[in-house]
Amino acid sequence: MKKFTMMRATLCIWILSAVVCVGSGHHHEGHDQDTALNSSADSVSLVTSANREFAYRMYKKLAAHTESQGKNIFFSPASLSIALAALSVGARGETHRQLFSGLGFNSSLLTQTVVDQSFRTLLQRANKTSQEDISEGTAVFVDNCFKLQPEFLDVLKQSYFADGFEVDFTKSTDSADTINKYVEEKTNGKIDKLVESLDPSTVMYLISYIYYKGKWATPFDPELTKEDTFTVDESTKVPVQMMNMERQFDTYYDQAINTSVLHLPFSNSYSMLLLLPDDMVTLENVICPSHVTKWLKGMKSRTYDVYIPKFSIKTSYSLKDMLIEMGMTDMFGDRADLSGISEEQELLVSEVVHKATLDIDEAGATATAVTGMVIIKRLMIIYPVLKFNRPFMVLITEHTTENILFMGKIINPNI
Repeated sequence: MKKFTMMRATLCIWILSAVVCVGSGHHHEGHDQDTALNSSADSVSLVTSANREFAYRMYKKLAAHTESQGKNIFFSPASLSIALAALSVGARGETHRQLFSGLGFNSSLLTQTVVDQSFRTLLQRANKTSQEDISEGTAVFVDNCFKLQPEFLDVLKQSYFADGFEVDFTKSTDSADTINKYVEEKTNGKIDKLVESLDPSTVMYLISYIYYKGKWATPFDPELTKEDTFTVDESTKVPVQMMNMERQFDTYYDQAINTSVLHLPFSNSYSMLLLLPDDMVTLENVICPSHVTKWLKGMKSRTYDVYIPKFSIKTSYSLKDMLIEMGMTDMFGDRADLSGISEEQELLVSEVVHKATLDIDEAGATATAVTGMVIIKRLMIIYPVLKFNRPFMVLITEHTTENILFMGKIINPNI
């Protein structure tokens, strides 16, 4: 313990998000009743609403920080909210207030206990589906010479589905291997190497992960996928493999912001929304939860000839500066009060890192599901084309709560 007495020990937070919008797999509905849940539906609704607002504020921060770089954006607001809420369990005083305020938990009804119980309800609902569909949770890797407050770990296990592990951070290679193997398992190999090196003052790693695998309710036919051109900007065009389907789609055209919205349901309770604006900056400046609600309620079904690029992207962000800009300052410096994690040492958060992956292709169903998907082209009818061949936004949401699992912007499918 002596090695930490003259300095604040380091707490690292990693938020891992892997989404695979491909593949088959059986979906199992959970019919058992939730038990031992004390949070009310109103509390869960308040937390979910705050999570949605946080998603758009976080997106705008990411967009501002990547605007000049012309990069894709993809992240999981749900995973980030879970990680920061889990950290708030151990925060006290002004540090706690900043975390709650930054997450949008401003209602007097949202105490720490209520927030914890609400996340327990949300995670329990999500994990009811087959593990092949969605898996969410957290993990805590603790140095074997570091004593946690028992209450902290108990709440994380009960409300945030946390796995707890003891490691020896003085053995940096072994510790990194342990964390990386856990990450690889939880993301089904999508993120296989998280930790490159370890800060010698590290005493704890807090990890939040989410893995989602959805098969299209109506899969694309690989035979119709052809090479096409994607316009990144006025001076850059790149080749892409463009998937194609002609059928009835639920769509919405928002005239106020000149944006086409395409609804692509998965074969469970989740959907993908693709947003194709005339001007991306206009869309990014105004988008908020009420827009999504309006689009989903106002959807009209009609036949379109739809083209969507097939692609795989990976993103990685250091969120420290952005979270500071959002008011969560103290946890990164000498004013950090994380005494709910441990009273023996002064702690601070050294970094918050978010990694995410997104893969989209045609293989959204088994061969049996594809059988019967007959697309007949009528020679004398030309259907309107909706072609995602320029920058577009993507959201993956849950139907009932409109909770945003993932959100992003595809500038270049080839990066």
